[in-house]
Amino acid sequence: MLSTMQDFPLTVTSIMRYATTVFGTVEVGTYTGDGVRRTTYAELGERAARLAGALRDLGIDADQRVATFMWNSNEHLEAYLAIPSMGAVMHTLNIRLFPEQLLYIAEHAEDQIVIVDATLVPLLAPLLPQMKTVKHVIVVGDADLGPLAESGKDLHSYEDLLAAAPAVYDWPEDIDERQAAAMCYTSGTTGNPKGVVYSHRTMYLHSLAVCTGNALGLSSADKVLPIVPMFHANAWGLPYAALMAGASLIMPGRFLQAEPITWMIENERVTLASAVPTIWNDLLRHVRANGADLSSLRVVPCGGSAVPESLMRGFDDLGVRIVQAWGMTETSPLATVAHAPHGASLEEGWRHRVTQGRLLCGLEARIAGDGDVILPSDGSAVGEVEIRGAWITGSYYLDEDPAKFHDGWLRTGDVGMISPSGYLTLTDRAKDVIKSGGEWISSVELENHLMAHPDVLEAAVVGVPDVRWDERPLACVVVRPGASVAVDDLRAFIAARVAKWQVPERWAFVAEVPKTSVGKFSKVTLRRQYAEGGLDVTHLL
Repeated sequence: MLSTMQDFPLTVTSIMRYATTVFGTVEVGTYTGDGVRRTTYAELGERAARLAGALRDLGIDADQRVATFMWNSNEHLEAYLAIPSMGAVMHTLNIRLFPEQLLYIAEHAEDQIVIVDATLVPLLAPLLPQMKTVKHVIVVGDADLGPLAESGKDLHSYEDLLAAAPAVYDWPEDIDERQAAAMCYTSGTTGNPKGVVYSHRTMYLHSLAVCTGNALGLSSADKVLPIVPMFHANAWGLPYAALMAGASLIMPGRFLQAEPITWMIENERVTLASAVPTIWNDLLRHVRANGADLSSLRVVPCGGSAVPESLMRGFDDLGVRIVQAWGMTETSPLATVAHAPHGASLEEGWRHRVTQGRLLCGLEARIAGDGDVILPSDGSAVGEVEIRGAWITGSYYLDEDPAKFHDGWLRTGDVGMISPSGYLTLTDRAKDVIKSGGEWISSVELENHLMAHPDVLEAAVVGVPDVRWDERPLACVVVRPGASVAVDDLRAFIAARVAKWQVPERWAFVAEVPKTSVGKFSKVTLRRQYAEGGLDVTHLL
């Protein structure tokens, strides 16, 4: 049967047009440390048009990649609108990655332009000369450009570019909704990071899903504080969802500590704030010690790592509802949200709230056992979680990695079970990747670096519980016969090879790393030994 409906593409451009016209008076603000600088959605639309014009003048006229190296801010939101809407591809660079990873990612994505926050210039400057495909650098805010001058790149002031560009832009009408809009890189396993490309269609559908009542129920009555970085899986999709819903936004900038976040919640009357458990643990301690009015908060989506029940109960005591959510870069990222079923008793509600949550409409998940046998979703069968749906990646950019995909389903690398009512519970990880404060640490990478030390015979690294960061690496080291090495020496050795925050604080010297029957390191045994106090652990604070 022929359809009589209009073929209207689902694009970021349409979200921008809707938000900046229908909700033109709604405000977005960025916290500065002294207060909040504000603009309206209508003004945001004009500045996005100016940015698009400036980028076009710099040679962006197709699907080239424009990278952002920025905190959550008004300007970052302008880039979120301008770059995809003009037909280019926004690439958010994670400022927390190790330099070698950042260089690999920028080259792999073939970034042409980098928009950088002034406060991050010292971090970018040493890397810039090695970013071969980058031609232009646009600096947001006042900064000493001296460190960038030797890079050989063309340097520009963000505000000067916008001031010289027209206030209107001829946004293309022919963008295919399946065309790339943005990309993020994930490095949850060994090897090089992998690129995930989001289409306009997936962005649009994911934003719709976030706005539904079974997800976060966003509306024009909300004020959203995305604490999770915009370079971390697109701030969980909240910027676009807020624009779609007509909700106002408050951006935290670089002020991610408990005290300024509390100030923002209190003074801006935030209704929804998102962050990893580490942030909320710190904020809970701050509020208990100093007091605060958090009564404006309607819901607090929390994810990136398992949310402790004690954390949720602590905020419940303050009248704040933390809702656990699960997803990954490959799932755009929101896939499940753990609301208690309607009408559930308090006890039953908690049984559901401590899971990863119920699948959102538009997605399907299943459990795969040994030999890729599909197991029942009966709440007891345990296997690797596989997922597919309207905003799930089907492949990695320039890297098919067929082992990651199974008959059209994404292998998530997480192990768990699914209840008959669609609630997902994760019980383990398929690979021994450590998740610390919402960021991934590769245990194998740490082991390889440690075993490169001349005095180390073997080294196994496992994730162990940590009050603040949820998980931190424990390094178990076997010293070569006749050799002697101190923990401080090993820390210095590994600190020269990985990002500072990945360096373990916990160390144990062991006679032998326990092995499985096939000769692999038995990390299950090491975790059990640690939990039972069977390891002599040096814990450096």
